[in-house]
Amino acid sequence: MTTPAASPDSERAAQLPDYAPIPESAFGPALNEQGYYVGRVERNLFWVTDGVYQSAFLATGDGVVVFDAPPSIGHNLRRAIDETAAAEGVSSTVTHLVYSHHHADHGAAASLFENVVRIGHEETRRLLIRDDDPARPLPDVTFADTYTLEVGGERVELAWRGTNHTPDNIYIHFPDHDTLMFIDVVNAGWVPIYNTNLSDDVQGYMAAPSIALSYPWSHLISGHLGRLATRDDVTLHQQYIADIEASSREALASVDPVPYYMRYGANVWAGVKGHLDTVTERAAAPVIAKYTGVLAAADIEVFTRTTTFAIMQSLRLDKGPSGPVHP
Repeated sequence: MTTPAASPDSERAAQLPDYAPIPESAFGPALNEQGYYVGRVERNLFWVTDGVYQSAFLATGDGVVVFDAPPSIGHNLRRAIDETAAAEGVSSTVTHLVYSHHHADHGAAASLFENVVRIGHEETRRLLIRDDDPARPLPDVTFADTYTLEVGGERVELAWRGTNHTPDNIYIHFPDHDTLMFIDVVNAGWVPIYNTNLSDDVQGYMAAPSIALSYPWSHLISGHLGRLATRDDVTLHQQYIADIEASSREALASVDPVPYYMRYGANVWAGVKGHLDTVTERAAAPVIAKYTGVLAAADIEVFTRTTTFAIMQSLRLDKGPSGPVHP
């Protein structure tokens, strides 16, 4: 029998590096045979995860309110709702769907739910019109600053507190369930992925955890990975970001750019690359060393390096000063 030739991707995957063991604190509950976990947050508020993405739903006497519909969870979200509603003895009819923000990875299963009232920030509607994605139907109800959703005797407070991960990312507070849902900023037990979790507004991203902590809550539905977050998780995230900021400031002040520009002469972009790569590497190295074994994936250096680069550039461009003024 002839052994099939390995594909180029298989060969490349076999050569990929190993990484540090995942800290136990990063793990969530085990998934079921269908690849999801559904659990009670408080009373009739539930969360669903596939280990990478998270959604939530509120099971009320007047129907179910869904908060985000990630496509990776997809039809398992419907299964989780049916399973839970049957156990709780309430209707499984979904009446409302709330978008946390416009990104497809958190909302592209929204079209699975028909004949529902869709709610989102006014900027979410504008961006979804732009994106023209039938998997993410437009919100029927929008708001500018705050909106109170009341269904079946339950209350949910939606608020836009400025740009952060995206221009439209909102805070979803469940005051009677001791819970906040705030997506794509803090990853419970893990570092952010590339470029501050692929965020649009670095300074807004950096400020958002303090806003989140200003709400009263014990449980945070953060949108990603396998467990709910705690206030301690948010504080640890803040420490990680603060260490990157401090290290970036030090590296910006200590790395001499002149040798890089002298080395490349007229090729000024090569000089820029040499200078900024050096600043980034010097700033990221101590943070990677400090958080490896503390936050999962801290040793995947590209994550901390790209987040460091984004923060370092934001310090130069948004906070200033970006450098000396030519005489």
